[in-house]
Order: sequence, then C-alpha cells, then structure tokens
Amino acid sequence: MADILLAAVNARYNHTNIAVRSLALYSRMPGLVIFDEWTINQPELEILRGIAEHHPKIILFSTYIWNIDIVLKIVRELPKIIPGCIIGAGGPEAGYRARHILSREPEMDIIIEGEGEQTTAELAELYQTQCDSFNTEVWLEAASCIPGVYVKTGSGKNMHITYGGLRNPLPDLNVLPFPYPEITDPENRIYYYESSRGCPFSCAYCMSSLDKHVRFMPLERVFRDLQRFLDAGTALVKFVDRTYNLEPERYIKIWKYICAHHNGVTMFHFEIEAEYLCAEALDFLRTVPAGIMQFEIGIQTTNTETLKEVHRSPNVRTSAENIRLIPKTIHTHLDLIAGLPYEGLDSFGHSFDWTLALTPDALQLGFLKVLAGTPMESYCLKNGWKWMSDPPYEVLSTPYLSYDDIQFLKDIELLLDVYWNSHNFDTTIYAIQKLKSLWEFFCKLTGYCRKQNAFTLQRKPAYWYEIINNFFSENFFNDTDSRILHELLRFDFISTGKKGNFPVWCEHNYNKEAHREALEKHTDFASTRTAYSSSEYDEFIINPLAPQEHCSGSTYKILFVYLHDSDGKTTTILM
Repeated sequence: MADILLAAVNARYNHTNIAVRSLALYSRMPGLVIFDEWTINQPELEILRGIAEHHPKIILFSTYIWNIDIVLKIVRELPKIIPGCIIGAGGPEAGYRARHILSREPEMDIIIEGEGEQTTAELAELYQTQCDSFNTEVWLEAASCIPGVYVKTGSGKNMHITYGGLRNPLPDLNVLPFPYPEITDPENRIYYYESSRGCPFSCAYCMSSLDKHVRFMPLERVFRDLQRFLDAGTALVKFVDRTYNLEPERYIKIWKYICAHHNGVTMFHFEIEAEYLCAEALDFLRTVPAGIMQFEIGIQTTNTETLKEVHRSPNVRTSAENIRLIPKTIHTHLDLIAGLPYEGLDSFGHSFDWTLALTPDALQLGFLKVLAGTPMESYCLKNGWKWMSDPPYEVLSTPYLSYDDIQFLKDIELLLDVYWNSHNFDTTIYAIQKLKSLWEFFCKLTGYCRKQNAFTLQRKPAYWYEIINNFFSENFFNDTDSRILHELLRFDFISTGKKGNFPVWCEHNYNKEAHREALEKHTDFASTRTAYSSSEYDEFIINPLAPQEHCSGSTYKILFVYLHDSDGKTTTILM
C-alpha cells in the first residue's frame, strides 16, 4: 500500500523511467512515496489493476507525447475504482499544457510543471502533515500555493485553476540521488542517466530550448554513478543530457573514465553536437575500442536558410568534417527532420544525400512535431503549417511539403530502414551510392514499390531482396551496372545466413568439391556436418569484396562462414 504513487507508462518493458525514480528517492519518504512502471503495450485493465493494488491516495503520472493517450484513458477510469483519489501528472507533455489538460480532463486534479523533485517532495511533506485526517479539498487548496503546481478546484462554470508560481530549477544536481539503488536485469534493460540539465541552444522545435540554465553533476559524483553501472554489467546506459559535449574539460574526462574502467560489456550512448567536438576529443576518440560508446547526432537539415530560421548553427561543413573523423569503432546515428521551414522535397533530398555521404551506421528520418510552448508552435501557426491536434503533434503539411509529399517521405523512411539501417544490403547500397544519388535512387525505388503494392502489408526480409532485384531491370541503371548490382545483392543475401532454399531470383552457383576444398583450407570445424551446415559457397562474376576492381571474364569464388565474428558479421573468404 502506498500513500503517493508515481506511475510511469514506458514505451517498452526494457526501458526504465528515470523521472519517477528520481522524484521518489529525492522525497526521502520510502513507503509513503513509491513508484511503479508499466508499458504502453499492456492492456489498460492490467495497468488499472496494478495501480489499484497499491491503494494510493495520490497518483502522479510521468507523461510524454508517446504515452499521454493511454495515461489519460487510465486517468478517466481511476475514480471508478479508487474513489476520492487525487490524480495528477508531470513531465513535458502535461507540464507544458497544464491548463489545457486540467480544463479538458475532469478527473485530473493537479499538474506539476518543470523539474519535479523539489515540488513532489513538498507535496509529499504536505500530505505527511495531513495524512491522519486527510481531506482532498484541504490538501489541494494548500498544494495550490506550492511553486511549480497547477491545481484545479470545482467543475464546469465553477472550475478554477490556481498556479503556485514558477519553480526555480535545482542549482546543485549533486543533491539528486542516484536513481537506481537496485539495477535489475542489467543485460536486457536500458538505463538512463543524466550528468547535466538544461541546454544553451535555441532550436525552435525543441522543448529543451526552454531551459537554458545548464547545470552539471560534479565529476566525482558522475564517476561513482557510472561505476555502479559498470559493476552491475549493465548492457546499455543512455545519457539523457540534451547536448553532452558542452565543456571539453569535463566531457572528455568522463569518456576517459569509462574507457579506463570498462567492463567489456556496457555500451554508453551520448547525444552530441558534432560541430563542437574539439581536436582533443577527436584525438581521444581514435583510441576508443569498439563496443564502448555510440553517438546520436542531429543534422536535421543542411539548408542554411532553414537552419537560420530554426535557430541552429549553419556551420554544417565543420559538423561534416568532425563526423568523418569519428572512428568506425563508435556507432554513429544521424538524424534528419522533414517538415522544417523552407524545406521542400528537393532541399530535403540534398540533406539526405549529404548525410548519407557521411556513411552513418544509421540515419533516422524523422518528422517535425509541433510541440506546445516551443517557438516552432507560434511560427507554424502564423505560416500555414498543419499538424495533428493530439500527440504526437506530427506535421501533416507545410507551405513546402504537401500531405502527399510527407506520405512519400514516410515510404522512403521505411525503405531507408530496410536497405540502409538494417545493414543487410551494405555491399549493394554502397555500390549504388558510387553510381547514383541515393536520394534519386530511393525516390525511384519508392515509386516502383508503390506500383507493386509493397507498402500495403507487413513484409518478410526476403521480400525486399526480390523487389530491389526486380527494380534493377527497370532502366534506372544500365545493363552492366544492373548485372553488377545483381551479383552484389546475391552476395548480401547469402551473407545474412545459411539458406534452406534459394529463391528464383538468386541463382546459386554451387560447386560441392570447391566448397569442400575451401573448408579444408580455411576452417577447422570439429566435424564435416558442422562445417557444411555453418558455411556456404558461391561463385560471382565480380569480386564482391572489392567490386570497384571488376575484371570482365573472371570468376570469384567465395566461402561464407556463419560462425559470426565479434561484430556479428559473416566471415567471407575470397578463394
């Protein structure tokens, strides 16, 4: 049984909610203030039952654009099963739309704005002083005087919303407790960590631009916290710092600590601004082994007029130079946003080609979300943008992109995930990149896939090999290039694993005797049976390992060994 329940509804089971943990621990009232977690994939009745089992007097939800719908559905049912319970919320989705949500949702009583630790602690202290004779109306009236709180009283024409005033951010992050006193299921769960709060930049579409007061956790404290993740063998730790690489003297020391104490297991994820990577940082990154760090870098667009309008640095050349200097031992994920000012399909296509030329491990094609309270919201209202009225507030059309244009980009997004981000087609796609603009290629392929109704159903991976193979004969490439790409596609297909049967499009140039000789020469399997079941042999008219060295009339023999190496890739040996 809990008096105050902090409820998180996460996107997946393996996600952890840092907010409810931080608020609960900061209140220093174990037993009185607790947290619990569910996911958006659970049935609503299951979540309701889980909440009811705590018998809370006060429930506060952590809200975001991806969970607010299910949270509000749950909120509407709670008074039926826990009569008299005070229901509230915090987080970016509720905090920035407090009056709107309180006015629209009769069951919602209270909303916390901004950083919630001190506010939640004061609400809990207020409850503690009244808990022996708890009265909801008396408590809500007193709570309305607490900074950072919106409280609703009455209903209908008599409804009144009281704001307790602005809550100043915590000046010292060291007062925050480590949010994970118990690290459970470290091999499978994602743990989030913040070493700073606030952002000095002013990106017009971003909530983080509203908090410019940057504060840092002391380095010694960060080192202690990270060691706890390392000691527990946590698989993935994601820094939620809005821009990690702000102070070189600080962020490089954190990287050095991680590398010096690494356990061979934990991956650390950082969101960085490539433009601000200093020479010392780039030099250090060259020494970082694989499997320790990964980067997410927002490119968003390369259109300088667009960048100026959304208050981002136009210095894309420095960003590109620095991204190229990040070693391949560090997984790099780049982002683009469709739907920004002055960006039509042609402009977006330039950004698309420019970004893929940097050969990121992944490119996320995102779509502008017009968030309440951001400068982008007022800009879009004035200039003719259309977007969803409810979460995720995604753009539907702009003066530069029609609704049909955006749906076209949605299809390109799917194909990008299939052919670039999956890494199942690397040899083929990198060859195409040398022949054509990838933007032009993906546009043409999207048109072809639409004619084949490729986007109407969920497709198995094998389907995408066949459809791109058929596309190669659609006159987008000349006959020679089409033949080479077909060979490279066969190579990629065979590289993904042992095939029970080869599809019609993928001829299998097999020679059992040559396969046996290759196994004897290049492998040491314990048995012949294991050797054949864990390998494949094929012959190609080009060298897939070096397609640029194509020699007409030659035959290239490849042994595929499926006992994957440390990078999870098939070993391929040219005979």
